[in-house]
Amino acid sequence: MRWSDFLQTWDGHETENRFSRVVIIGLLVVCVITSLAAWRTERSIILVPPTLTQEVEVTRSQASSEFKESWGLFLAELLGNTTPANADFLKTAVEPLLAPDIYRSVLDAMSDQIKAIKMDRVAISFTPRHVDYEAETNKVFVSGELKSQGPSSKPDVKPRTYEFIIAIKNYRPRLEYIDVYPDSPRTLDRLKAMQGQTREARP
Repeated sequence: MRWSDFLQTWDGHETENRFSRVVIIGLLVVCVITSLAAWRTERSIILVPPTLTQEVEVTRSQASSEFKESWGLFLAELLGNTTPANADFLKTAVEPLLAPDIYRSVLDAMSDQIKAIKMDRVAISFTPRHVDYEAETNKVFVSGELKSQGPSSKPDVKPRTYEFIIAIKNYRPRLEYIDVYPDSPRTLDRLKAMQGQTREARP
């Protein structure tokens, strides 16, 4: 019996229907798998911030080192250039970026600093010299010079380093750690060197 004649019989119709159902189910399974894969695939956003000369890549939970360095520089310049006039604004600008673990401690420290700046009428300005990213610790180091001056005093210039850990949550930066000190960047290599010097200094 030829295939065309077989299809004209009842069994032929049944076979064709079963084959069609199998094909449809297979296509549905492929569509579901493709949809799940597309939904779970993390999209990358390419940005060119005005402070950089090259593209930076940001996903839902990660970003390139250039992106984090750019945000570290922005935060250091924001926090390091404070006057009695803009002190309250700085607190408002930093607040949305803070991770829950450091939210209260950072805001309390900023409030104390703002009170001191307003009381003493001191203006501080920060001039960045170096920006470094340490992949092992996910830290951004912004080092430079901090100048502070009161209304009737000479400028006081000291070295200053801002140390940040910047995470990415839903494509947005989140500040998870901050430290400020009048010293060179405390990278892993430098911390190891400092520990070695401490051991050698012990009797």
